[in-house]
Amino acid sequence: MRATLIATLAAASCAALLAACSTTPPPEQAPAGVEDRSPGAGKPGASQPVEQKPIASVDLTASRQDPGAALRDPSNILSKRSIYYDYDKFDVRDEYRGLVEAHAKYLRENPGAKILIQGNTDERGSREYNVGLGQRRSDGVKRMLLLLGAKESQIESVSLGEEKPQSEGRDEEAWSKNRRSDILYSGEY
Repeated sequence: MRATLIATLAAASCAALLAACSTTPPPEQAPAGVEDRSPGAGKPGASQPVEQKPIASVDLTASRQDPGAALRDPSNILSKRSIYYDYDKFDVRDEYRGLVEAHAKYLRENPGAKILIQGNTDERGSREYNVGLGQRRSDGVKRMLLLLGAKESQIESVSLGEEKPQSEGRDEEAWSKNRRSDILYSGEY
């Protein structure tokens, strides 16, 4: 009796599974309608075609043909190449961070570009001290460029100390012009 009951239950389960597998899926739902929200829609005789203006084209290859053009354009930040320092300091002031960021971006986008950073000082201090300070200035700019994505192989930093003054005067105005780092691109040095 027990075997008959198990056989009956097994047959009923199998029949239920087969019945479930043979059912047809429900019909697909029709897509939702789209409202016309254009001005004048829904008014009699208001079906006017929408005027489509042509899209303006932009030539993106012109700037890529001569990437160095930005370096020579006086209205471009990349044409500015000097970073000035306070007396006896080598940290880049906030006013020059945008300039360094722009040069870093240029180096990232132009992996073949190479620069030389020349650290300079005013005439005050010993020759040895000024050479060391000039090197710290150029190395500081180099570190910033590297942190902003430029490659080590693109940048060389040197110190000129007091040997290449921008101004020959012996007052604060002249000295402030001599405390600088200059960025030179290959072909300029």
